[in-house]
Amino acid sequence: MGSSGGSSYSSSSSNAKIDNLVKQANNSSNSSEYDSEVNELLQEALKSYNDRDVQAINKHLDVLKKAIEKEIEESVRLAFGGSVPKHTFINGLSDIDTLVLVNKTSLQNKSPQEALDYFARQIQQRLPNTDVSVGRLAVTVRYSDGCEIQLLPAIKTATGYKIADSLSSEKWSNVVRPKAFAQKLTAVNQTCAGKVVPVIKLFKAVVKEVLPKNSKLSGYHAESLAIEAFKNYKGSKTHKDMLAHLCRTASERVKEPIKDKSGQSIHVDDYLGKKNSTERNKVSGYLGRLAKRMEKADKLNSKGEWEKLFE
Repeated sequence: MGSSGGSSYSSSSSNAKIDNLVKQANNSSNSSEYDSEVNELLQEALKSYNDRDVQAINKHLDVLKKAIEKEIEESVRLAFGGSVPKHTFINGLSDIDTLVLVNKTSLQNKSPQEALDYFARQIQQRLPNTDVSVGRLAVTVRYSDGCEIQLLPAIKTATGYKIADSLSSEKWSNVVRPKAFAQKLTAVNQTCAGKVVPVIKLFKAVVKEVLPKNSKLSGYHAESLAIEAFKNYKGSKTHKDMLAHLCRTASERVKEPIKDKSGQSIHVDDYLGKKNSTERNKVSGYLGRLAKRMEKADKLNSKGEWEKLFE
């Protein structure tokens, strides 16, 4: 009888182990299927961003260039800054910073403010129904298709560019080096199997949906947060996991300023104020809730929750 009892217990225990292994295998299979489906969803989102009309941007820039050149009878050159050369641009979701090189034109001897006023006047005359505004560093042109182009008068030097001084548009700045930042982003992207740039696009898209208009992150700031998040990253190299990681780390990193590597200003995010400012904590809260939504989706293996983020 004792022998029979031992056999029954052994059989029952063995069956329980088998059931548990089958359950784990099913869970693993479901999780793997879920990860694959979500990454396919993100890949489709990226495809739609990449297919957006870059030709339309070039068309806008061609019109702007001709408007600027009309009265000075000399040619200006355009050099991209911002998201376009770093391939993180999303139409309607990114600013396009364009350096307007005024070397060898009559504008070279003018103050940045005079150049800005001239740009705005010429563009508004050419595009009377388009929103054109003058800031301290740039003229911003906002199109009805969602495209926003910022034109910065600049003088090219042997080591970089001079733009309007961040404290006074009556004088030119010290030399700034926008390529230094682009090179850093390229290096981080390469160490993460080329996934950082597409993840930045996804981050910009999803953040646009959750942040109020008055708490919008600049494209430069979003890219800087990504560099901070991935410079020592050792985790999974899937779009889903990297996007979730970026949202988590950004919710904390946004609380304090990030030094500007290009030399254009002291910090890339001065617009949010000092460390732990009310505005920084507000943005942190939105990003933190976004990260939790992704965590919840993962716990539920819910592709639908991810779809809601990109509606």
